[in-house]
Amino acid sequence: MTRVAAIDCGTNSIRLLVADCDPETGELVDLDRRMTIVRLGQGVDRTGRLAPEALERTFAACREYAAVIKEHGAERLRFVATSASRDAENRDEFVRGVLDILGVEPEVISGDQEAEFSFTGATKELAGSDHLDKPYLVVDIGGGSTEFVVGEEHVRAARSVDVGCVRMTERHLVRDGVVSDPPGEQQIAAMRADIEAALDLAEETVPLREARTLVGLAGSVTTVSAIAQDLPEYDSVAIHHSRVSHDRVREITERLLHSTHAERAAIPSMHPGRVDVIGAGALVLLAIMERIGAEEVVVSEHDILDGIAFKVAEGPGTTS
Repeated sequence: MTRVAAIDCGTNSIRLLVADCDPETGELVDLDRRMTIVRLGQGVDRTGRLAPEALERTFAACREYAAVIKEHGAERLRFVATSASRDAENRDEFVRGVLDILGVEPEVISGDQEAEFSFTGATKELAGSDHLDKPYLVVDIGGGSTEFVVGEEHVRAARSVDVGCVRMTERHLVRDGVVSDPPGEQQIAAMRADIEAALDLAEETVPLREARTLVGLAGSVTTVSAIAQDLPEYDSVAIHHSRVSHDRVREITERLLHSTHAERAAIPSMHPGRVDVIGAGALVLLAIMERIGAEEVVVSEHDILDGIAFKVAEGPGTTS
């Protein structure tokens, strides 16, 4: 087993996994797994730049993670950055800040690379499962983008499209700098049309409808699962490999889109950083399920972060 550290920096959150990992057997033992909402992608869709306050929130989280990595003595560290930093004109400022704090340069990966990491993380432990039909469709609904991956043991086709919970919220649900509370029907319809257009793009290269099992990743999906189970607090064990029916997803999506900020914030399992964007994230999930005719989604807490950990354990990496 190799002790590794993996950091996934997305549009809405930055996450750390320190784990003992064996890529040959697919065994991964968590030592520390944490997430911080930093909203790095704040305003990127509109301005094309990373905001100074978003960068500082992200660097503060990096300083915290550096201490955790040192404490656990990870042998290798890999830092992967996704949608927001791909889109930003000033991403060099982000790269320099991370390098100064963690001693590694963040890899600003492509959407296709992001999809492959997500697929590996979500399906490696499902390889021996005899109760889930293949091929899998793994969907990773992030803040700025959503990745679609179809495959069995390995990726067959993948595509990243620019719809995510933060991007859709900022594009369609914000007026005069304030999130509509709740949004109007025209705003919801415009957001749905944007999502459907993105699904059309995804279907150009990924055979979405061939999937026999839909596996959903990331905070929007796991939060929907937590709500579906009426959990008194966010519980990763209860959420991992839970199943949520299409009808339940539709019911929860309608509830979230037509509730106020205070009502969403009062949901016991809701992370404060997701209150404003969860409605958009749930709508992306619902649209995907309706497009492919999925009766349920299998929810995974293992995702791109686990895929990064497996990859860095396979070969030489940067010593922390």
